[in-house]
Amino acid sequence: MGQKVHPNATRLGYIHDWDSRWFPLKDAPRLIAEDAMIRRLVTERFKFASIGKVVIERAGNFLRVILHTARPGMVIGRRGVDIEGLKTLLEDRTGRKVFVNVLEIKNPDADAALVAESIAFQLERRVNHRRAMKRAIERAKSLRVLGIKIMCSGRLGGAEIARFEWLKEGRVPTSVFRADVDYGTAEAKTVMGKVGIKVWIFKKEYFTKTKEDLINEIKKTKAQETDIAQKEEAPLATLAVAAEEKPPSSQAVKPEDSKNEGKV
Repeated sequence: MGQKVHPNATRLGYIHDWDSRWFPLKDAPRLIAEDAMIRRLVTERFKFASIGKVVIERAGNFLRVILHTARPGMVIGRRGVDIEGLKTLLEDRTGRKVFVNVLEIKNPDADAALVAESIAFQLERRVNHRRAMKRAIERAKSLRVLGIKIMCSGRLGGAEIARFEWLKEGRVPTSVFRADVDYGTAEAKTVMGKVGIKVWIFKKEYFTKTKEDLINEIKKTKAQETDIAQKEEAPLATLAVAAEEKPPSSQAVKPEDSKNEGKV
């Protein structure tokens, strides 16, 4: 059996950050339930606002909710009416001072949660699941993502026996920690039952060398090789120069001369 791990869980603290940023251990169970309630309220209140992620930060009695959405205008409303209503509702439910920030998702077709949500919306409108998956892959490819994988499971096409189908384009290295793999899920409530959608999007890879870095590295290695070669040639050149500058050796004494010297 395959041991599958959540793609975001393996990258927490490495290249991904937590969606709930607080650490009081004593009140952890109550605060976890409160975070789930806040996220449920936000998704129900802004169902069609394409909210990809809700980040919650706590500091004492202050609470900050950061909404990542592809349609910030629908969240803010006219003159900020909708966002102020959400703020007052959260303050009544939590009893804390709440701040709400809205961040725009510039490329919703490259966000896994929003892609899964759009496919679920199409399946509820009785669009063929293969067509919806292919359309999502084509849109993601137009944004030059490195890879995308989509899987749908359930009673696809109204079949009596549930099954799963998946499509993949590019590569999705789920086991590589330096790979920024975005993961999102959604559920489509069709007439025949629920259909689950999972989306993996490989956006970029951290700690990798670009072409310029590789070229610079090659230049450095070549320069080091030339320096080493010059250092190795230098002693040989000095020896050759020394041999040329050495004075001629004295003439050898003949054996006859040595005999005469002995007689004297």
